[in-house]
Amino acid sequence: MTVIFLLLVPCLGFSDMVTFKVGYFIPRFQSDLWEVEFENMDFTKTNYYNTNFGFSYEYFLTRELSFTFSVDSYSRKKVGVYRDFVGIAFDEGDFAFPNDFEGDFYISHVFNVSITPIQLSVKFAPAGRKGPFIPYLGGGVGIYFWNVRLQGDIVNFDEEWVYEDEDYIVDIYPVESVYLTEDNKVKVGFHALGGVMFPVANRISIEAEFKYNFAKGELGKDLYQGFQGFEPFDLSGYQFSIGLNYWF
Repeated sequence: MTVIFLLLVPCLGFSDMVTFKVGYFIPRFQSDLWEVEFENMDFTKTNYYNTNFGFSYEYFLTRELSFTFSVDSYSRKKVGVYRDFVGIAFDEGDFAFPNDFEGDFYISHVFNVSITPIQLSVKFAPAGRKGPFIPYLGGGVGIYFWNVRLQGDIVNFDEEWVYEDEDYIVDIYPVESVYLTEDNKVKVGFHALGGVMFPVANRISIEAEFKYNFAKGELGKDLYQGFQGFEPFDLSGYQFSIGLNYWF
């Protein structure tokens, strides 16, 4: 974000409005990697809601129509523990047992997601740019820079073993240590937005905005570090933000 902002500074004198925003991003979670994590781990969807920050500058074509270039950011990292399993160590390796056993360790990993969209929008303000409040709506296209990482222990449900003693016969699964990454990925996506600006001083206004982002990124292209066998990862989400506008 800092590097992008410094690159944009020389352009600010030629723009009609700049905006600094703080928001709240809620991922849509509509892909199987998200679903697998929430099904197995003890973190919840709300753990991946997070504040984000943004910057934009806007060029007005008419009183009603403008182009906006914006940069937002989102990042969230959580440590999760498998809900239904505990780890027990054997000479053959570590295995996941049902959690009614007394385990030797908790099976856990870190799941990290970051998304930075750079977007070009067309905005329409039907009442123009004057008045006590200025509603607008718009949409456009963006380039989404994203990363997904998983580091720690996972349960390999594809390899089933049977544990048997005088009291129990249970299915168990190997526990494997992994570091899976999808780093520095790029995807084209789309967005729609709407909001309202409230002038509060000469050349200064406050805005409230809702934005819906839609994009999906391919997983598993890196045979050595990527996530194999998953459908495209959902980068979409809902963003609510408050911004401070300065008009030139």
